[in-house]
Amino acid sequence: MIRHGKASDVKIEKVEMEGAKDAYIQWLIAEEHGAPNFAMRRFTVKPEGFTPYHKHPYEHEIYVLDGEGVVRIEGKDYRIEKDSFVLIPPNLMHQLVNTGDKDLIFLCLIPLKK
Repeated sequence: MIRHGKASDVKIEKVEMEGAKDAYIQWLIAEEHGAPNFAMRRFTVKPEGFTPYHKHPYEHEIYVLDGEGVVRIEGKDYRIEKDSFVLIPPNLMHQLVNTGDKDLIFLCLIPLKK
């Protein structure tokens, strides 16, 4: 199955995990669209917002489209801005925090492990 479209046409959902503030997700490509191995998600984190500080048994690949902030991994902060990329290994506590005055927008790819 081919999935083709524009992010502006994909439903925006509030990140409902405990510990998130002003963070939103769009599932651009997911298992329900026929993806066999990976999901591509687009996040928007408003100024002073953040994703939850959490961990899980799979990696993330992050690519920043716009804005600035930090990726907090195991208590250490790494600056990010447009065109930054980050590999977050499995089982490490992590969080993305918007430190700028405009939206932090990034793609996040995760495996679809069964």
